[in-house]
Amino acid sequence: MKYLSGLIILLAAILVSCTDNPKTDIVTISGRQILVNNTPYVIKGICYHPVPKGSERRDFSNLTQDLSLMAEAGINTIRVYEPIADKSVLDQIQEAGLKVILGFGYDQNGNNDIKSGTFIDYVNMYKNHNAILLWELGNEYNYHPEWFDDDLRNWYTTMNAAAELIHEKDPLHPVTTAHGELPDSLALSLSENIDVWGMNVYRWDDPTTIFTEWSAISSKPMYLSEAGGDSFMTISKDGYAEGNNEKAQADANRNILNAVFNATDICSGVTMFSFTDGWWKAGNTETQDPGGWAPNSTGVPYDGTPNEEYWGMVDIERNKKEAFIVLKEKYTDLSLTNL
Repeated sequence: MKYLSGLIILLAAILVSCTDNPKTDIVTISGRQILVNNTPYVIKGICYHPVPKGSERRDFSNLTQDLSLMAEAGINTIRVYEPIADKSVLDQIQEAGLKVILGFGYDQNGNNDIKSGTFIDYVNMYKNHNAILLWELGNEYNYHPEWFDDDLRNWYTTMNAAAELIHEKDPLHPVTTAHGELPDSLALSLSENIDVWGMNVYRWDDPTTIFTEWSAISSKPMYLSEAGGDSFMTISKDGYAEGNNEKAQADANRNILNAVFNATDICSGVTMFSFTDGWWKAGNTETQDPGGWAPNSTGVPYDGTPNEEYWGMVDIERNKKEAFIVLKEKYTDLSLTNL
């Protein structure tokens, strides 16, 4: 009996240990697919950079409400533009059942950036965290050769070396980048260590051509790291009135999402831009202002103008826009095997 009791206690201890230390998910690539624990994963995502009214800094104080809204919309992936330094934020994202595409900038004053090499410290710290889906290097840097002595080869070789280092330190998560539009032959030839190509694509309300163009030049997975429209019309056009216009945004996003999910043989999904309006982008941070500027964004539906503070699926107070309803419809109705 003493032996049996001891065995039961030992088994209980092992079970508790396993519960406290769950197995790290393994993210791999197979052909054009992203797999999580050998199951195909389609990204139903959102770009997330929450900056409160009156501020210019990211703030996760509204995270609980935001995650609830994301879960309601069927979102399974969050894309962030810089590392999340607070482990409790990653823990909360994981507990909500979502994963993160985590971005590293080139020069962030030595704070988990690529230039200083400190990005790899972050990778080593969080590589076993189940919130992580992909590591991302840079965002639209191909639009800024001036950051790299006017020679993008400097960026691509740096990015490629950073990806190689991540592969050495973390075999569980692939590496991506958010490229502005379709990468050219120079980008592809110098970046063979990039596993998944993200592309920020603004081709009005129909990105369909990007998928055939990509399939002609690469056999790797790709996804749209940014796509969508804003909810302000600078001019009246295509039947949409000037001014605040949630219908224009909703219609554009519906068409974009239809195109993405009609091309899942090529495209691994999308992180729509963006979760919440950003009042910090175009003027007074206490007011919502039209305007702003984004490189190569004349393809923004339907006025060709990126009104940077109006891109949210929800507004700054977390009121749902018409685009949120469209996102929820498309993500929750997606009839694909997903995590």
